[in-house]
Amino acid sequence: MLIGRKTYDEFLGYWPNAGYFPMANAINGATKYVITHRPESLEWEPVKALAGDIIASIRSLKTTDGPDLILLGSISLTSLLLDAGLIDEIVLIVYPVLLGRGKRILSDSYDAQKLQFANTVATPTGVLLNTYRYVGSLNS
Repeated sequence: MLIGRKTYDEFLGYWPNAGYFPMANAINGATKYVITHRPESLEWEPVKALAGDIIASIRSLKTTDGPDLILLGSISLTSLLLDAGLIDEIVLIVYPVLLGRGKRILSDSYDAQKLQFANTVATPTGVLLNTYRYVGSLNS
């Protein structure tokens, strides 16, 4: 799991004490790669800090064997990794709720990108898991 420091801190307040169920087990058991300048304060194991050249660190991680890296939250990190061509697939989770306001998934300065539809799964609660492959800029 790849997350920014703010997301790590938010998740730390919930997931370690969320109980025993599949989602919590997966998140708590995953290695958390955290973009941070304060690695000494990371306590939610297993955890590894990424600092310095974030793009080079993530490029290096992508070349190693192991499970897929999954980026959760982290609006600024999402835009940065899309710009660097480091995101292969995007899963948009759509809940059957309309909100008048809330967090954006990309920064305001991010340019439009082209995605290719890959798959959708509807859960029993009406949540849709929509998977897209990243294609590139609409301008290219």
